[in-house]
Order: sequence, then structure tokens, then C-alpha cells
Amino acid sequence: MDETNNRTLSIHRTFNAPLKLVWEAWTQPQHIALWWGPKGMDIEVIEHDFKVGGKWKYVMPMPDGNEFISEGVYLEIVEFEKIITSADFKPMTEGIEIQILFEENGDKTNFTFHCVHPTEEYCKQQEKMGFYNGWGSAFNRLEEYLNR
Repeated sequence: MDETNNRTLSIHRTFNAPLKLVWEAWTQPQHIALWWGPKGMDIEVIEHDFKVGGKWKYVMPMPDGNEFISEGVYLEIVEFEKIITSADFKPMTEGIEIQILFEENGDKTNFTFHCVHPTEEYCKQQEKMGFYNGWGSAFNRLEEYLNR
């Protein structure tokens, strides 16, 4: 991954939940709808074809009446280990790749989230736009959801 280091933003977490539960939260639409996105925002899962080549699309209505659209195509799936997908988050971020890695750690789950951008400049711009706050907020919500 060396050649992509300067284009990648990463978040590492350990969730206090078993691997199977964390995997389900990421891969089943009824779970995704309850944590994907910032606290207080509703998510509608429009499409979720969880297989290599399958498309996913989630819509978040914004207070101003616009919609924030997240969508992509699954590129690689290794059960309980990793999910790699293309991703567009319209209107803010397009043409990125997300790598989600899962690792069993006893009854907990080590979780790594890589966001690979097409260029170093774009990566820096995304970081300034609040990458860590935005995804951090979604992963806090995921953590609360897993602990219920």
C-alpha cells in the first residue's frame, strides 16, 4: 500500500463487539440504515447488492431539502475480513476507493477504514473538509448501535 499512503486517510477502531456482529452491521441494509451517517440523520438504503460487482446506494435527506447520496460498486469481498468498494459521496467526494478491514480480537473487533483518493491534493482537501469528524461521527454511531 506504500504507493497510496500519501493519498489515503485511515481510521482505526476496536469495537467492543464480536466480529460477526460488526460484519452484519456493515453488510445488512436494515443495520446500515441505523448508523451510516452523522447522528440525527436518516438514511434510506436504495440499493444494496452485496456481492462483487454489486451496487450500493444510500440517500440521506438534508435539512435544506437536498439529498446527500452515497454510492459505489463492490470490488472485493472476503467474508469477515474485508470489503473493498468504489465510492462517491455526492456532492462532496467522488472517485475514491474504500477499504474496510475486520479482524477478530477475542470478543472484540479490530476495524480499519482506508479511504484511497485519486490524488494527494484531493486527499488533503478531503481531510480539510472534515473526513475524520464526519466518519468519526458515523463510527461513534456504529459503536453505540453495536453496544445496544
